[in-house]
Amino acid sequence: MEVSVSRAVPRSRKVLALVAGAAALAGPLTLATPASGAEASYSVTPLRFTVEAGGRSCVVDADLYRPAGVDAGHPAPAVLATNGFGGSKSDGSTDAIGRAFAERGYVGLVYSGLGFGASGCLISLDDPEIDGRAAARLVDFLAGSRPADDGTRADFVTRDGAGDPRVGMIGGSYGGAVQLAAASVDPRIDALVPLITWNDLAYSLAPNAADRATPGVFKWQWANGFYLMGEGQPLLVPSLDPSRINSLRCLHFVTDACDTVRLLNSGRYPRAETERMLAYARGVSPVSYVDRITAPTLIVQGQADTLFNLNEARATYDRLRERGVDTRMIWQSWGHSGGRQPGELDLGQGNLEGSYVGQRILGWFDRHLRKNPSADTGPAFAWYRDWQSGYGTADRVPALSQRLYLSGDGKLVDNRAKVARGSRTYSNWLIPTSHSESSLAGTIGLPDPRPYDTPGTYLGWTSAPLTAPVDLVGAPKATLKVDSPATERVQGSGDAADKLVLFAKLYDIAPDGTKTLVNRLVAPVRVPDVTRTFTVELPGVVHRYETGHRLELVIAASDTAYSGNRGIKPVTVSGAPGDPGTLELPLIRGRVG
Repeated sequence: MEVSVSRAVPRSRKVLALVAGAAALAGPLTLATPASGAEASYSVTPLRFTVEAGGRSCVVDADLYRPAGVDAGHPAPAVLATNGFGGSKSDGSTDAIGRAFAERGYVGLVYSGLGFGASGCLISLDDPEIDGRAAARLVDFLAGSRPADDGTRADFVTRDGAGDPRVGMIGGSYGGAVQLAAASVDPRIDALVPLITWNDLAYSLAPNAADRATPGVFKWQWANGFYLMGEGQPLLVPSLDPSRINSLRCLHFVTDACDTVRLLNSGRYPRAETERMLAYARGVSPVSYVDRITAPTLIVQGQADTLFNLNEARATYDRLRERGVDTRMIWQSWGHSGGRQPGELDLGQGNLEGSYVGQRILGWFDRHLRKNPSADTGPAFAWYRDWQSGYGTADRVPALSQRLYLSGDGKLVDNRAKVARGSRTYSNWLIPTSHSESSLAGTIGLPDPRPYDTPGTYLGWTSAPLTAPVDLVGAPKATLKVDSPATERVQGSGDAADKLVLFAKLYDIAPDGTKTLVNRLVAPVRVPDVTRTFTVELPGVVHRYETGHRLELVIAASDTAYSGNRGIKPVTVSGAPGDPGTLELPLIRGRVG
């Protein structure tokens, strides 16, 4: 694997708020007038489009950004974008996209997603057959084959053929997944830049890091926060548009979305209902339709993101590359959980040229929209290194490179022969006893207590102090075998809620004993069968463990951000040289032990 380093520009910037759940919307733009400044000369025109979506006819509210001098005789490629969850075309993070690319000579079309802002229809979680088809109707407009409701036509967008405009998409979170949905139903889209978005909503909202076929552990804080935000849209953005109302039982979402959240909140997961819930969540997710995408895709995911972690981006990236789609991936510092670092991308501040990720985006669109063959689209993979304020790059994602063993005495050792024979036990309480995060705190800027685990409700395995720095880039894997007679007696009940729940995580322990849970990331597990060994994929991280620090793998009985076990389920973990649990690490520098 070839590894090189590219330093980020050391300029402090406020991070672009493309994250889902923007609560405060920006004030209205001054429309249909040129922006000030010669370099930023463009006009902004409000447009409305009536579309058919999910069996309803509704209006999409949009703004057209047209650079000065762009006309039928001097066409330009287009950039299409929409908002994150809870936002609109007018929030500071969305209209900034239109402005930023119009300033650089692109035609911009920025719109409020279905069910948000002044756009009609129900929130359908970026369903390709609803939100994707609606986006395709806007591509028709950019092709010149469909007018806006007021008769406006676009005859100034570069075309690759009749009815085929040169168009790329960019946006974050909810505005990221819609790009993949749109590209899966409309092959005319030429380039995608989805930021901090999901691969599988079933994994995002009820993850099971051991077996995605088994219902996961409800991420109740994130899921309910967004559900309430969506259901409150007619109140947050007053509207009597009947296309935005479903029923009193499910006000603003499509019915399947409401039913899924209610099932997750119920704490009961009977097989038939749960399978239908998982099928719906996955059916509106890229995991189900990524094989239909051919557009070159630059995936940008946040390292500080407990909503959509790095594993989601990796899953989409791997599948696109397996199919030969031109795909690159960047792990930037910030995501839904904060993590803002100086010099990182902030479209609101216009630092495309002044940030590593911004330069990569410009290069991506320059190659695929302006068809500049010399444009640099960068390496296959890049990651932000907070210990050096810059990016490392490689031609592929690092592989698992070192295996450690879980000793019966609580040590994490580098040789099977060092494993001691022994057993230890923990038990859950009826209330959560471990804390990783308060999920919405990072998004809205509230303080959050440090992560903790209550003695007797978790087990840990700790390495010896490191003799040199160790750099970890990727998703560790743990192989475990547990003994839980109370679970074994009920796990075959037909209700997945009777299976054992636990949480795996990896701490950095400083010489003074201070523990750091990197980006507050945990791996929730609903154990498929406690009589069998299971493997846990932990969330991907980028972290340097410094000299003198120790690694600690922990399995905990609960977590405040998630639903937990039904009933008390004591757990025993045994270690022996012939059959130890393991921890595998993707290291690019150094070794543990």
